[in-house]
Amino acid sequence: MTQLGGIVKPKTKRSKRFLESRAPKLTEDVKNAMIMKGGNTSETVTQALKDIYALKKPNAVLYKKKNITRPFEDSTSLEFFSKKTDCSLFLFGSHNKKRPNNLIFGRLFDFHVLDMIELGIEKYVSLSEIKISKCPEGTKPMLVFAGEAFDTDNEHKRLKSLFIDFFRGPTVSAVRLAGLEHVLHFTALDGKIYMRSYRSLLKKSGCRTPRIELEEIGPSLDLVLRRTHLASDDLYKTAHRQPKALKPKKKKNISHDAFGTKFGRLHMQKQDLSKLQTRKMKGLRKRRGAVVAEEEGQAPKVSKVES
Repeated sequence: MTQLGGIVKPKTKRSKRFLESRAPKLTEDVKNAMIMKGGNTSETVTQALKDIYALKKPNAVLYKKKNITRPFEDSTSLEFFSKKTDCSLFLFGSHNKKRPNNLIFGRLFDFHVLDMIELGIEKYVSLSEIKISKCPEGTKPMLVFAGEAFDTDNEHKRLKSLFIDFFRGPTVSAVRLAGLEHVLHFTALDGKIYMRSYRSLLKKSGCRTPRIELEEIGPSLDLVLRRTHLASDDLYKTAHRQPKALKPKKKKNISHDAFGTKFGRLHMQKQDLSKLQTRKMKGLRKRRGAVVAEEEGQAPKVSKVES
């Protein structure tokens, strides 16, 4: 590939395909995440990064080497790796005396850090410690958020949005019932965030609808909120801007209720009921003499019937 005036021109078909895959699209690909550890990490942080990578696979890149960087002070290295691997999400783990067992979740917009939130691990149970069968790799999880803080506090709202971006997986049009087997549950309570991972089991219930049980498979994390770096409202709005081609065209006189039922409104001209065609019956026919009398304004003659 050659670069002329800031424009990269491919020389081979392979480089052309590579540039086309990186080019902006109307429907973007699945967001990839890069998972890396800092210059000093603990065993808890290292194992937590591996377990979260197992949940995120195959849409994740795990860096095994240490990266001596501090995202809150200088994010240039994160932006460099993001552009290199085409990742818009990142998870950075570190450990020091002031902030032990530290995890930083973040996302990027146009290869620049949009927002990031620092969480501390207080209690951790790994995947390997829970000796039961796990969900297959690449299973799309169901995300459940509990706690008023996710709806009222601004930092928890951004954290909820960040977790949804990080763990949501690919966008699908339909899901079969047996495929809904992985549940990620986040609870905000007393300033802490509890992350739990479950596997849903479909049991016999004696009817058509199965009975659902949840079995914890790990990992299990008790997190505490530490530092935050949130984007401004204008930049956050720009990052959520949707192309005009993807915006649904508004259809007039069509509405939907809370259950998704479609309603349509019809506009008709005022009807003249006097000209409405009804069913013809012999008993309702007017005789010829009655029609002539009505036209002259006289009462119609009634013939007597002899008994």
